Amino acid sequence: MSGYFGIGVEGLSKPMNAGSLFRTANAFGASFVFTIGATYHLAHGQRADTSRAVRSLPHYDWADLSALVLPRGCPLIGVELLEEACELPRFRHPVRAAYVLGPERGSVSPDLMARCDEVIQIPTQFCVNVAIAGALVMYDRLISTARFGARAQNLGAPRALPAPETWRAPPERSASRSFEKG
Repeated sequence: MSGYFGIGVEGLSKPMNAGSLFRTANAFGASFVFTIGATYHLAHGQRADTSRAVRSLPHYDWADLSALVLPRGCPLIGVELLEEACELPRFRHPVRAAYVLGPERGSVSPDLMARCDEVIQIPTQFCVNVAIAGALVMYDRLISTARFGARAQNLGAPRALPAPETWRAPPERSASRSFEKG
């Protein structure tokens, strides 16, 4: 998939979770990471971020929601366990995206939710750790790019990957939204 993505968290209270999220983002090829209303201290977060992602990737530390600025054409995708949110397995990832998760002991704020272009949920029985949720979203983005071809019909791996020249990004989504702002 051509394009880019970034991932971040609002109102973080545990820097180790941010460190783990940022390390995973670095591994999955994120273009940037960010925090909103939370200060990320490298000294604490790097205990989990052994890749030192914030030294490799742009890290935006927005003091509050009013400071949040994304590139033109980059939709903000909220990740929250809400009944009305699109389930992750049904979601078509945009070519450009910024994914935002809520804090460990809370939810994405109503003001941030209102700024989101889409809201997705990981179909679990209850909320999972912020870093795990981010990893699931990034993995889903990776496998849904059509780069790996169809899954094997039988047990095991297919014998060969499709030729790289056949890899393509999924088509852009229409302007319709699966989540209506309140």
